[in-house]
Amino acid sequence: MRAVVQRVTAASVTVGGEQVSSIGRGLCVLLGISVDDNHKDAEYMVRKILNLRLFDDENGRAWSKSVMERGFEVLCVSQFTLQYILKGNKPDFHAAMPAELAQPFYCSILENMRTSYKPEMIKDGVFGAYMQLHIQNDGPVTIELTSPTGPMDPRQLSKQEKLQQRKEKTRSKGPSESGREKGSLRSKEDTASSGAEGDVSSEREP
Repeated sequence: MRAVVQRVTAASVTVGGEQVSSIGRGLCVLLGISVDDNHKDAEYMVRKILNLRLFDDENGRAWSKSVMERGFEVLCVSQFTLQYILKGNKPDFHAAMPAELAQPFYCSILENMRTSYKPEMIKDGVFGAYMQLHIQNDGPVTIELTSPTGPMDPRQLSKQEKLQQRKEKTRSKGPSESGREKGSLRSKEDTASSGAEGDVSSEREP
């Protein structure tokens, strides 16, 4: 599961020209659910989002208070495009959870947030709708979160796949092939060297 968390002075969601949700100071969260996500990913995200210390305290000390401690609002919007994998320049979204499964899962995350905080402080958009988000990022401050049990970063996964391919190619040659080649080369050199020395020594004999 991936989330983009932005500290905002205000944020709102519009669908079809009509505003459906809005908050004042707080957090705007874009949430992308993957096919591999489960309740552990959800619990991790809820805990992190609500406890991130992105706000000043009453004395102006930065990075001291969470959204709950300051009594601010949270606007959460489902965004499957966060579960992208680039194929050339075109994004592929097969890693995103299908809508029919993602919607109840997303709703359970919102319910978890409301239970952990205050129901009236958690707002959301319209799942699956074409939305316009109006975000007044404060700072700007933006944090990216990835659940530890979620899928690996596509770039890192690609690197591991390439490394594995190299290992397999090395194994296909045989573990001692390169050693045999080196041994054969040394053997030829030794033979040539011993032959030359023998010729010299025979010439010196009376």
